[in-house]
Amino acid sequence: MSAQSPYEKLGVSEGATFEEIQTARTRLVEELAGDQRKISEIEAAYDSVLMERLRLRQEGKIKVPDRIRFPEKLATPAPVETPAPANQSAQWLKSLIDQPSARDIVIPGMTMAALGTLVYFSPTNAVLQMAMALATGSTLYFLYRKERKLGRSVLLGVVGLLLGFAIGGVAYTFLAPYLGALVLTNEVLISLVTFLVLWLVSSFTK
Repeated sequence: MSAQSPYEKLGVSEGATFEEIQTARTRLVEELAGDQRKISEIEAAYDSVLMERLRLRQEGKIKVPDRIRFPEKLATPAPVETPAPANQSAQWLKSLIDQPSARDIVIPGMTMAALGTLVYFSPTNAVLQMAMALATGSTLYFLYRKERKLGRSVLLGVVGLLLGFAIGGVAYTFLAPYLGALVLTNEVLISLVTFLVLWLVSSFTK
């Protein structure tokens, strides 16, 4: 005994109209309420019939009313996710920026100011290297104290250090003609700018 065709499962002929097919499907689904397996078979047969009608329409063999919805058109289109990057960016920025207490601003600021004063009045290579090491170490300490995340603290500290060097180098290019009057060498200026950047990083990031 051969298996039933989709038309036979719906109880309609192959020449049935769309209205007859839809009516047969609705009636069978109502009659089989509670029997999910049977209902699934009816739905599958209904989809098969509509797919065949769609194929015939595409081949120009039949005319299908515009209001007929085929199975492949029933799928809900994927939602547009344009706002997602903005939200993710906002979340990332929010997770990076800190709202420091006065203590978190003053203590790092005093530390960097003391190191900057030391470098300004004693600009030897040994003092510069020692001050830079202390500034970097202090930045790592202040950052780690907030979140207890060593990897994140090291990353932010290194980024701050490199950013300070870069900004200091650019500043020297523009301020070179005035450094003599300020009694500042290239190394001292870059160190002072780096201390400032490290203070901002240690106080306002987390």
